[in-house]
Amino acid sequence: MKVLLVGGGGREHALAWRLTRDDPAIEIIAAPGNPGIATMAGKTQCASVSTNDIAGLLALAKRHGVNFTLVGPEAPLAAGIVDRFRTEGLAIFGPTQAAAGIETSKAFAKDVMQAANVPTARAVICTDAMKAKAAAREFGAPVVIKASGLAAGKGVIVCATLAEADRAIDDMLVGGVFGDAGEEVLVEEFMTGEELSVLALTDGVTALPLVPAQDHKRLLDGDAGPNTGGMGAYAPVSIATATLMEQVQREILRPTLAELSARGRPFTGLLYAGLMLTPTGPRVVEFNCRFGDPESQVVLPVSKTSVPFVQLVAAIARGERLPTGVTCTANGAAVTTVLAARGYPEQPAKGDVITIPADLGEALVFHAGTATSPAGGIVSAGGRVLAVTGLAGTIAEAKQRSLDATKRIEFAGRQYRSDIGWRELQRHAGAA
Repeated sequence: MKVLLVGGGGREHALAWRLTRDDPAIEIIAAPGNPGIATMAGKTQCASVSTNDIAGLLALAKRHGVNFTLVGPEAPLAAGIVDRFRTEGLAIFGPTQAAAGIETSKAFAKDVMQAANVPTARAVICTDAMKAKAAAREFGAPVVIKASGLAAGKGVIVCATLAEADRAIDDMLVGGVFGDAGEEVLVEEFMTGEELSVLALTDGVTALPLVPAQDHKRLLDGDAGPNTGGMGAYAPVSIATATLMEQVQREILRPTLAELSARGRPFTGLLYAGLMLTPTGPRVVEFNCRFGDPESQVVLPVSKTSVPFVQLVAAIARGERLPTGVTCTANGAAVTTVLAARGYPEQPAKGDVITIPADLGEALVFHAGTATSPAGGIVSAGGRVLAVTGLAGTIAEAKQRSLDATKRIEFAGRQYRSDIGWRELQRHAGAA
C-alpha cells in the first residue's frame, strides 16, 4: 500500500508511526514531512510540497500512484483539498470544505449543534463590539470569547472579569488581532468540569471513537500560565466509562453527523469532539475536523481496533462504510510530554540545536517543530518542538517513562510540564 500523508507536525509523525505499525510494508510519502518522519524505518520519504499547495499535492499523489491520501492539518481541509482530489477520482481521508465548517466556523458549528439538540454552551454570535459586550454582561463573568474562524488555536479567551472580556472583544472586532477569523465572535457561557477529547473515525453515518484522551492547554504545571496549543496529553481517561461514551455517541456524535448530512454536508474522516464533562453531563466545547495534536500522540499508540487502523482509514478514504461491529479498546496507557521552544507561546525561538539520545527506553519521540540544519543536525523550527510519549501498563508508569526521556533531550530554553496526567493520578491515589 502507498499513502500520501499531508502535514509535517507531531500529529503526522504519530500517524506515520501508526500506519507502519499496522502495515510494515506500507510506503508513505509525507508532504512536507519532518526530520522525524524522514528517518523512520521502512519505506518512508518526505517531499517538499507545502500543505497549502493543493495543486502540488494533487500532482504528487498522481505521480506516486498512491492508494489514498491522509490529511493531517485543518488548513488544506478548509481550502477544499478533499473536494479537489475527489473531483480527480482520488481516494482521500478527510471532510469536504463544506463539512470542515464544523471547525472553520464556530458560528456554523453552534448552529448545527442547536438544530440537532447537541448539548453545548449557550452563546451569542456577534460582529459588533457593543453588542458583544452587552452579551458578555448578560452571561456575567467568567465568560468565554471565541473568534469564529481558524486562529491557530489562539482564538479562545477565557475571561475572568468583564474588563478582560471587553479587551478580548475589542482585540478581535476592533483591533483585528486574528484577522478574518475574528470578524465574527461568539460570546459564550463559561462551563465547569473536566475536559475530554474524543477522536472518532466516521464514514458520515457511523462513528468509531478511538480511546479518549485529556489534553493540558496551559503552559505551566498546575494549569498555570498562558493557553497553548497543548503541552501534553494522556490516554486512556478512567472517567470516560462505557456508559459515558455511549451517551457521547447518542447525544453528540450521531446527531451531529445526521444534521450535517441533512444539510448536504456529510462529514467523513476524523471528527474531534472537545467535551466538557459538566455536572449535568458531557457538553461540546468545540469540534475539529481532523486528528488532534498532541492527543494523537497518545491516542494512536493505545487504540486497539478490531480491524487494523490502516484498513479503516483506507475504507473511509474510498468512500466506503465502516465494517459492521468494529470496536476499539485501550491497549495499555500513554502519556506525552511536549517540549516547547524558549519564548513559546508568545515568541517561540527557532534554530536551537537539539540533542536526542539514541536510547530513550520505552518512549516514542514525535517531531512537531523541527528542521535539519545546514550542518546536518536537528534544530527547533516551531513553538511545540517535540512530543515525548511514554508507553506502559498504567498512566503512572507511562508518565515516568515520558518524563525520564524528556529530561534527557536537550536544547536551549526548552519548556515542558512535569505534571501531565495529574488529575488521573489523583483519581488513582484517591481510589487506593
